[in-house]
Order: sequence, then structure tokens, then C-alpha cells
Amino acid sequence: MLTMEQAKAAFPDEVVTLAVTKLIKVPGLDKPVAFITIDNGHDHTRPSTFGPQSLVSLNAAFDEAVAAQPAAIAVTGKPFIFAVGADLSGVEQIAERERALEIAQAGHDVFRRFTESEIPTFAFINGAVMGGGLELGLSCHYRTLSSGAAAIALPEVFLGLFPGWGGTQLLPNLIGPDAAVTVIFENALAQNRMLKPKQALELGITDALFDSADFLEQSLLWLASVVNGQVTPARREIDRGAEWDAAVARAKAIVHGKTKGASPGAQKALELLELARENNLDKGYAAETEALADVLMTDPLRAGLYSFNLVQKRARKPAGAPDKSLARPVTKVGIVGAGLMASQMALLFARQLKVPVVLTDIDQERVDKGVGYVHSEIDKLQGKGRVSPDGANRLKALVSGSLDKAAFADADFVIEAVFEELGVKQTVFAQVEEHVSAECVLATNTSSLSITEMASKLKHPERVVGFHFFNPVAVMPLLEIVRADKTDDATLATAFAVGKALKKSSVLVKDAPAFVVNRLLTRFMGEVVKSIDEGTPFEVADNALEPLGLPMSPLVLLQLVGPPVALHVAETMNRAFPDRFGVSDNMKAFVKAGKSAVWTWDSTGKPSVDPEVQELWQFGDAPLTAEQVRARALEGLAEEIRIMLDEGVVAEAQDIDLCMILGAGWPFWLGGVTPYLDREGVSEKVNGKPFLAPGVASVPVA
Repeated sequence: MLTMEQAKAAFPDEVVTLAVTKLIKVPGLDKPVAFITIDNGHDHTRPSTFGPQSLVSLNAAFDEAVAAQPAAIAVTGKPFIFAVGADLSGVEQIAERERALEIAQAGHDVFRRFTESEIPTFAFINGAVMGGGLELGLSCHYRTLSSGAAAIALPEVFLGLFPGWGGTQLLPNLIGPDAAVTVIFENALAQNRMLKPKQALELGITDALFDSADFLEQSLLWLASVVNGQVTPARREIDRGAEWDAAVARAKAIVHGKTKGASPGAQKALELLELARENNLDKGYAAETEALADVLMTDPLRAGLYSFNLVQKRARKPAGAPDKSLARPVTKVGIVGAGLMASQMALLFARQLKVPVVLTDIDQERVDKGVGYVHSEIDKLQGKGRVSPDGANRLKALVSGSLDKAAFADADFVIEAVFEELGVKQTVFAQVEEHVSAECVLATNTSSLSITEMASKLKHPERVVGFHFFNPVAVMPLLEIVRADKTDDATLATAFAVGKALKKSSVLVKDAPAFVVNRLLTRFMGEVVKSIDEGTPFEVADNALEPLGLPMSPLVLLQLVGPPVALHVAETMNRAFPDRFGVSDNMKAFVKAGKSAVWTWDSTGKPSVDPEVQELWQFGDAPLTAEQVRARALEGLAEEIRIMLDEGVVAEAQDIDLCMILGAGWPFWLGGVTPYLDREGVSEKVNGKPFLAPGVASVPVA
């Protein structure tokens, strides 16, 4: 075990989580309970984590607990937080595998003491618990969980890592391999999906679930009943044969489908799941320790931590955003348009802002359909228990429709979501301006058009701002907030305040064609489509990017976006930058024919090219290999990103990566896009230099 001096040397800047032991009397027990509280001294906004010094403190607290010869040892966290895992910020400083091995071993050394203790050990999971925090809980003999725990997960595979302090060995041997696959692989790779307390109980992760109001009292009484033999928590019988085989196969399918082999952490997790079948902690923990040291010294893992920091820190303090004190209050929202996108926005505004929302459109049928959609979605939320009947009624009462834009007279924020045509949007804004106050923010959800031109004919162009959502609105976390030439600080501050209230991550973007995500995806897909036009088979071109482990292939993405939308953006970009963005005649014919997808899938999920698409596409006679397609697409991205940074579209390369992670779902272990381009040497080849400094999203040179 590390000494405190070694721990400080390993990570001098650690926010230390101290473990304090006290003895408490519990009714029904002759001996006291040794009660360990882990707390980093901050409020719930800075959750407790485990770095080297924290582990030393926990180890000392356990020594003190054992020395007291108690009836049981219980560990719990500070209010609302149990613990959320390893302190990953220290990993960036590790430049040698030996140091990584020390930290990996230290976690096992301390946590295993709870598992092998002759004194019964209990984890009272009183709040958020993730990663190493959950592994500490799993290391105890018994677990209780608060009904108010807001986040329960093993998110490591999402980051490009794996649960490395016992999780891969303990969890499948507690709840069964298939359930463990759900937690370790499926949930983590579904954008880090969390478990709810009731789900954790049903899976068998916790032995008992108690109300948050008197959680510790109930947990201590339950502890006494277990120690006295009155309660014996159930343990599942584990099938180490066919069920384990099926679980491993399912995990492999999930990992391949989500990462295409591009994440070293996910691959290690698969190996460790298979090893856990033996239920040999000596062997399993030794393998976890070595694998953790290996993965910690890989660039994809460092890129994953870079992504994590972008999402957790940079997204919360957007670069270039004006002082939030300039934001004006928003007490009513207007939405021009009542189509699907507008209706999704209406639901989001009503749920998060809790203010009246009015939709308008060109006829009553469309208005009624839009309002009806919102009301039906609220009914679905009620049916799932996510809102109460009273809450559902209140939400429905907030959303209304009108044919008259005078309904916006007292609105503070009006957003348009009409047809993607500049003239239409200019007309809409001119009509709205006749009814609203001079300070009412006029926002546009355009995906590619100039905000400056949209505002150019208004009396108050300074209150126009881009407010670009991604589809589906409720799910995608990114909001591109676009500052036009005359947008003032108060408008911009209000837009950022609204974005935060909507629980979105906002990035400030310059008013440039297609902004960030759509510009890069259009360049990316444009290079792939160009390769197909030149004669590359659909299968070769679409699978060429598989080594990146992207959430979907270019042609599947095309289907999701919608070919007419993709073509419209391509044409917009072609007008702006004809030397880099082409418009495919084949795509025009594809859209004109009303085709929505290149691929069709049979009943087994096997794809094949739609024969009608194959027939209409005119191929050239210069096919490329998959490697050539991939190189062309990546070099196009590297060139476009450098131009965007030179143009000042965003403040830094980090903002490009944040946009691609949150708006396009690019994997954490890629670091978005620029770290991958740097690692592969594409940045250097195209631009003569990398986007990021050495040691940023990569292993530093020792």
C-alpha cells in the first residue's frame, strides 16, 4: 500500500476525500458499529472521488475501524453523494506505466480489505454513486441504497476505460453475467445511461432500498438485523456455463456495434468479463491491475479523459459567453412553426422553463397538430411515471397555439423553426417584430443560413441570435449559439441563460455557413459521396470509416439527417466555399427520386443496397480503396477545422471537439476529432502541425 508521502508525490493537486471513523451504538447490537464517512469537504457540486491520498485515508480509517472490534463496519458518503469514482484529473499527470500500476494496485489493496474482512462490512449508498464509488460498494458484504440516489452507474467504458477496481470481477458474480453486461457495456455505451434506485434493487446491486428522509437510520436498523441473523440477503445462483457464454457474446456484439474495436478499454473489459467466470479474485484483480496500467498509458484513454473534461468543465463555462448578469428574464416563449422540430422545442421549453409557450403556423390544422403532439408526449411521460397527473395538467396548460402572431406580444423569447429558406425566415421575423417588445430575443433554429442576413432588414437586428438545436431535441445535449454581426451582449447572455435552463451545453459560434457540426459533417460526408460518385462501391465507401468507431456510418447518418436536408446544406456550403464543398448530381437525383436511404435491411438485420438506388446512381471509373476513402475524409476534416479556427468560428480546437462529441455523438475515446487527427498524423500531413499541444489528450513523454 502507498504511504501518504508516495500518494502526495503521485498526485500533489488531488482534492482529497478524507475518511473519518466514529463508533456508534445501534439498538439490538452489543458492540458498536464502526461508521466510516467519506467526504472531500466540498458541497454536492464537487462529488467525492478517490485519488492516491484518498485511498490512504480510507485505508487508515479501515485500520481504526478494525481496531475497535465492532459488530460491523459501515461506510457512507457526504450528503447526496456516496462517491463517484477515481479522481481522473490526476491521470493526465501520469507519464510512466509504473506509476499507473501503483495507482491501479492501490485501489484493489484498499477495497479488497472490505471484501475479505472477518467483520461484516456494509455500504450505505446515500447518494450518487459511480465508477470506483460503486466498486467500493460492491467490495462490501452488503449494500443499502437511498431512494434519492440521483446517479448510479459504471461509466468507465463510455470513457474508453473499464471498471478497474474490482467491478469487472465482482458485479457479474453478484448479479449474473447478463445483468452485468447491461451495466458495464450496454448502459455505458448508450451515452452513459444511469440506473434508477429501483432498477439497482431489481438487478441485485443493492440488498435494500430505503427512503432518503431517514436512510441512515433505516440502514443501521437493517444492519443490526443482518448481523443478528434475522435477515439473510438473497444471493443469486450464478450460471457459469451457457448463460455466461451468451452474456459474453452479447457484450461482444454491443462493443463491436458501438466501438468497432476502436476502444482499448472496451476490449479489455470483454477479456475481464470472460475471466470473471472463474470467480478467482487473486487472478481477476491481478489481471484488472495490469490491464488498467496498460489502458491508462494509451492515447485513446487520455483522449477519453480530455473529452470528459470538455463535457464536465468547458461546457459549463462556455468560451466567449458574456457575463450572465446581462441576461434578461424569460417569462413567455413564442415558437414560429408547429412541425415536429418546433413541437419538440415547445415540449422542452415548457418542461424546463415552466413558462407559457405559444406555437403559431400558417393554418389551424398545423397549429392543432403541433399542440396535440406536445400534449400526447406529456401523456406518455405521465404513463412512464416521469410526471404526476397534476404535473402533466400544468404542463399541458402552458402550451397553446394561435394563428395570430400578436400572441407573442408579451413574449421575451421567440424562436423560429420554419422552412430553411432565407427569404421565408426574414419575412417571419419581420412579422414577429411588429408585435414584440424591442428587447424580445428573436432566435433562429437554422442549421446553415446566415443569421446576419436574416436580421438585416429588422429595426432591431441586435436582438437576433442563432439557437441551433440538434435532433432529437430532448436527447442531443448540444446547443450552438450563434452571434451575428449585430447581436448585442444582452441578447447573447439571455440565449446562454435559456440554454442552461434547458439543460443544454452551449457553445458560442461565429455566424459562418453551417456553423460547426453541420459544416464538418457536410465536408466529411461530401468526401465519402464524392468517392462513390467516382466509382467506389457503396459498401467500401460506407465501411471505410469503421476503424474510428463512430456511432453510425456516413450513409446511415445521411438517412438519419434526411437526404433533402443534407442536400440543402451541401448546396449552402457550395455557394459559400465552392472549392471545398461540391454538390453531387447523384445526390440530386437521389432526392428527386424521393429515396430516403441507400441501404435496406432484411429480417436478420443484414444490409444491402436498395436496387433502385444502385440503378439511378451514375458511377465513375476511378474507384478508391477503403484506406483511400478514409484518408480523403480525414484530410478533408483536418483542412476544414484549421480553416474554421483561422476564421474564428469558435475560440479553440477544444470547442470543435466539444461540438462533435455533444452534437454528433463522436466517441469520447476519440477525444472528439482533433486528438484523433493528431494521433493519426493527419493534422501534421495536412496543416504542418497538430491541433493540440503534446500531452493534451495524449500520453505525455516521460
